Amino acid sequence: MKEKNILIVEDEMIVAMMIKLKLLDMGYKFAGHATSGEDAIRMVEEEKPDLIIIDIYLKGKMDGIDAATEILKSHIVPIIFLTGDSSRATRIRASIANPVGYLQKPFMNEELEYIIESAFHKHMAEKRAAVLAG
Repeated sequence: MKEKNILIVEDEMIVAMMIKLKLLDMGYKFAGHATSGEDAIRMVEEEKPDLIIIDIYLKGKMDGIDAATEILKSHIVPIIFLTGDSSRATRIRASIANPVGYLQKPFMNEELEYIIESAFHKHMAEKRAAVLAG
């Protein structure tokens, strides 16, 4: 499962580079780094990632929830939201994108690895259920 490509969408360069290094250390491939929702949409078209880790709050016209919602209109890809905001209102709004998980900042390496592995397992289970449902 480690051959999977993961796209990081994070406007804080230090956070993005930290995640990239952790992903590479875990054996995942790095599909790229976008700093805005618009860049994320473009990169998904180009890179076809297997998973997207996207910050809910991005600078620019489009936040992470808007970008994820737009991406999911044309791509079936699991999304993990990254956020420093654990409020109920934010999670309710984010739920429209049907994320496979949330990663609360700051996080530990073990949390990152667990949420990624869980995301891939959940996504595979959803695909199997869809096939069985016909």
